[in-house]
Amino acid sequence: MAEYNTANPGLILASASPRRRDLLTQAGLPFTVIPSTVDETALTAGPPEVQVRMLAQAKAKQVAARFPDHWVIGADTLVVIDGRVLGKPKDRTEARAMLHRLSGRTHTVWTGYCLCCKDVAQSICDAVDTKVQFKTLSAGEIAWYVNTSEPYDKAGGYAAQGLGSTLIKRIEGSYTNVVGLPVCEVVETLVRVGVVRRSSP
Repeated sequence: MAEYNTANPGLILASASPRRRDLLTQAGLPFTVIPSTVDETALTAGPPEVQVRMLAQAKAKQVAARFPDHWVIGADTLVVIDGRVLGKPKDRTEARAMLHRLSGRTHTVWTGYCLCCKDVAQSICDAVDTKVQFKTLSAGEIAWYVNTSEPYDKAGGYAAQGLGSTLIKRIEGSYTNVVGLPVCEVVETLVRVGVVRRSSP
């Protein structure tokens, strides 16, 4: 079975997201978590795909400036429907409104990612989109879900990898992108630039 061997000194994930941490761990990549402190509200101009790329780059570059010999992964995720960005709901009322809006419809999840290393002057950024179709939600289902702990630290107010999976009828595109990181694209980029190499035992 193939394994990933990461070139020294290794990778840094510039995010406190447990979902992104879990996805990289599942991919077999050794890494360190050092969250960025970028103000996400300061970079909200342009279409969603531009916003997520800009934020991912800002997060990665901020941490890379402190660890110039490391490769740093930054990421940002947005949920978009009707041209409107749905962020993290502040309370039950906002979570309920988001779920009503998503009910029975298809929305888009954009995740931007950026891989950068200051010492080699490289910064590679891109964005991936995935279509997510929700089932038609009853008032009872919405009330049940907003009373769980899941909606309140998730863009769009739901977790595709948790109880929120019961709300999703169909996903078109990368599932891991919906969770918070397009793992296939990130690993492909790491392999392409020589940061990660595959080896068999």
